[in-house]
Amino acid sequence: MPQQVPTVPADEVPQDAVLLDVREDGEWVAGHAEGATHIPMGDVPSRLDDVPEGDPLYVVCRSGGRSARVAAWLNQNGYDAVNVGGGMGAWEAAGRPLVSETGQPPTVV
Repeated sequence: MPQQVPTVPADEVPQDAVLLDVREDGEWVAGHAEGATHIPMGDVPSRLDDVPEGDPLYVVCRSGGRSARVAAWLNQNGYDAVNVGGGMGAWEAAGRPLVSETGQPPTVV
């Protein structure tokens, strides 16, 4: 990716951050940050009305690749988006809270 995308490590994302999770449905259901908005990467362009307002908006995926691409695209389209470096894997490793939709303990897949 030729342009630089603002990135912050998962353990430095503010507690009250507005978080957009761009992972696929199965990844989201297994475990995600409480309060995050879920829009799979491929759906973001067609669901701009669902993108939460945040200044900045923190974008996360599993490891940081998809979220970097989405953050770059959002920035090109007028948003103030920041990539969460290391993604949900780093989020979990940092001991940040997770919830799941399965009734099972949350996990990052």
